[in-house]
Order: sequence, then C-alpha cells, then structure tokens
Amino acid sequence: MSGEQDLGITESKEHSPGEWYAEVVQKAGLADYAPMGGFIVTKPRGYAVWERIQNHLDGWFKDTGVQNSYFPMFIPESFLEREKDIVEGFDPEVAWVTHGGHEELEERLAVRPTSESIIAPFMADWTRSHRDLPLRLNQWCSVVRWEATETKPFFRTKEFLWQEGHTAHTDQEGAWDETMTRLEQYKRLYEEVMAVPVMEGRKPPHDKFPGAHTTTTVEALMPDGKTVQGGTSHYLGTSFAEAFDITYADENEEDNVAHTTSWGLSWRAMGALIMTHSDDQGLVLPPAVAPTQVVIVPIWQEDTKDEVQEYAADLAVDLEDAGVRVELDDRDHYNPGFKYNEHELNGVPLRIEVGPHEVEDDEATLVHRPDGESETVGREDIGDTVSDHLDTVHAKLYASAEETLEGEIREADSREEILGTIGQHGGYVKCGWCGDEDCEDPIKDAIAAEIVMVPLDRDEEPVHDECAICGDDAEETAYFAKSY
Repeated sequence: MSGEQDLGITESKEHSPGEWYAEVVQKAGLADYAPMGGFIVTKPRGYAVWERIQNHLDGWFKDTGVQNSYFPMFIPESFLEREKDIVEGFDPEVAWVTHGGHEELEERLAVRPTSESIIAPFMADWTRSHRDLPLRLNQWCSVVRWEATETKPFFRTKEFLWQEGHTAHTDQEGAWDETMTRLEQYKRLYEEVMAVPVMEGRKPPHDKFPGAHTTTTVEALMPDGKTVQGGTSHYLGTSFAEAFDITYADENEEDNVAHTTSWGLSWRAMGALIMTHSDDQGLVLPPAVAPTQVVIVPIWQEDTKDEVQEYAADLAVDLEDAGVRVELDDRDHYNPGFKYNEHELNGVPLRIEVGPHEVEDDEATLVHRPDGESETVGREDIGDTVSDHLDTVHAKLYASAEETLEGEIREADSREEILGTIGQHGGYVKCGWCGDEDCEDPIKDAIAAEIVMVPLDRDEEPVHDECAICGDDAEETAYFAKSY
C-alpha cells in the first residue's frame, strides 16, 4: 500500500543516535532541511509542538507581569558596539546586511544574534522613575547565529526560534528574583510539560552570557550521554544599564542605574524532547505538547462497520467535549496495523481501539504509546478515564528519563578519571575545580567535554577539596559533560 514501505524507522537510537534522530524528525513530519545549509523548514506538526511549548511559557510569563513586544530583526552596528562584551562574544556568529536593494547602507545592520542591544535603548527611553520599574518585556522571534556546524534540526541551526525576555529593576534583589523566577519556569516547562528532568546550575565565569554578572542554566541529559543547555536566565548587573543609560529617579529624585536581566529558551527544547523520549518506532510525545493526544482506531468487518464507526464517532465527540485533542482515524483504505504504526511513528500518546466487542460491552481499549501497555475500560466517564491515562503516560516518560539522569552523575578526582569516565559512560562527571578556565582545556581538547555548570549556591562546599586537574584548592564543584 502506498507509503507503507517508507513508514518505519530504519536507524537505531542506541547504535546510531545522530542518524536515528534525523530520521525521526523527518519521518514524523516535524521538519525538512532547507536548500541553504544550516537552515530547516518547520512543518505543521513540528510547529504545533513548538506552539504548545510557547503557549505554556507565554501564559506563565504573563501571570508574572511580562508583556510581549516586538523589536526589529536588524540592529545598527553602532548599537551593537555600545556593549563591548556583546560585540566580542557574538562577533564570529553575526550575519551582516550591507546593502538594501542596490544601495550600500551607510551603516551595517546585524541580523539579531540576541536583542539586548536593540531593546535596551528603548528600555532607557521608557524608564524615568522608580514607578516605571520593574519593566518586563518578552518577544517571540527568530535569531541568527552563523555557526559553521553541521545542521541538527532544532538542536543546531543558523536560524532558530526562541523567546527572549528583558527586564529592568530598581535593585539587585529584584533582578535576581526575576532571574530565578524565569529559571524555575524553564525547569517547570521541562519537567511538568515535557516530562524531562533537569538540573539547575550556573555557567562557569568563562562561559556566561557576554556582559552578564551571572548566567543560570537548566541542563537536560540525553540518552546518548550528552547534555543539552535547556534554557538560560541571566542576571546582567548594571553593565547593560550603564552602557545604554537605563536610569531612574528614586523616591528622593536621585538618579540610579537600573539592574537588568535577560532570559531565553529556544526550540532546542524540542530537540531535547525528541531525543529523550522517542524510540526505534518513531516519535514519542508527552501528552501536554502532542498535537493529537488520542487517536481512535475503529476495527470492523463489513457486517459490523456501521455500528463500530458510529460508536467510535460518539466516543470522539465525548473526548472533544472533555477537552482532549482527539483524532478519529476511520480511513477505510488502510488496515488497523498500518494505522497503529503510523500513529506510533507520529508520537500520539494514547490509542483507543474500538471493535465489535467494545461496542457490545460498552467499553474501549486504551493503548499507551511509550510501552504498548493496554487496558480495556468502561465507556462511562471516558473523559476522566482518558485524562488519568494521559497523566500516567507523562509519569512513565518522566520516570524513564529520571532513571537515566540519576544513573549518569558520577564523581572523579583526577584528570584521567574524568577522561575515562566520560569516554566510557558519557553523562555528568562532577569534581573539585579551582576556578581556573585553563583547567578545562585538557578535558575539552582530549574528548570535547567541558564544564557545563557549577552549583547555583556559591557557598556550597566543593565535592572534593582539590581541583581534579591541577591539584590546587578547589573553589567549587564543576560538572563536566559533552554537550549538544
């Protein structure tokens, strides 16, 4: 039958995760490769997943005083240069516009790699008094970072979708609370919506956002032992406010410099989602982000077709009324087995099978996508029953990912042990660290692993007394890992 031969996943997640991932993304209808290297085309099903991620975050942002806005994608070079750390940090990745039509521009325009430099001047214009603060802005947009790396849809592309929040506050305490509020929302998104456990931490000083005082991060461990920087929230101190003159008059009419933050999560979260849960049958999606949460597959012979289809259609209406995103797959030119495989490939979390026996007994058979577990349930209160099963699917996905994470955090107290442990097992290796960036280099050079985070609490005692690399006194714990 048309399409059946192309339906299955041919690569192995365990043995060739890169090829497997690319095949899942394409065959599950999430994205295609664009004709220009480094770019992708996001297909409707892929964009629907992104929209659900977006909607959860956007609601939480608005609940905490954030307002959406939109700023130009082009940033004048002179604006970018006002914060020297931004220029130095992003210069190798900036795409420049030099001509408009046939005319050469008087000033080059950067295609935004991030928007602090275009948003901060307007925040300065809009801030006069302490009564104007806190000012909380967010925009949903795309950014461009011209990295010369191999395209990996959602994980690594030259253009990617994200949100970026930018706030100004009267003092450090308010700005730090803001930073942590956003970090906690990112953690909540991963764990409560995407069923992916994460660890919270800080980036080491040499890897923080250019110009930031502190960069906080949530890190998600993938099944192949690599980590994903899941979302970052930056306390910028006063450096950006000083560069762009974001000042306010306090109660005594005295001028003060504001404290600012920025925070962002990109569609890399989708990459983490796909990589964490999916399997050799295809895409696996948690119910909260699945475009279709439930598919109903009626199974009939010619003499039972009408009553089975009518029963299935009524079931679909009841689930729709209960707020479930449901699809009735009553196509009569595909057999049930083909439909099962197709919906498993596409990541539908729950399948309901309805045949003559279910009709006769006023029941429905529910099958979970992650593990094929099935249960026949009564037709009454089907909306509540399905909701409970969707919660169970989420819990199964989270428990599996949590088990992976818990088994992949190891300690090491020497350079050789770090190299050997990551080389053999992957995952996170924590060790004592003196705080010197040079001590990261031998690990990075040997196996492309780096310090992906240090503890959020600056006062936390290091896991070991000595730096695992140089033997000097350890200042804090470093978590080494390979990363996407």
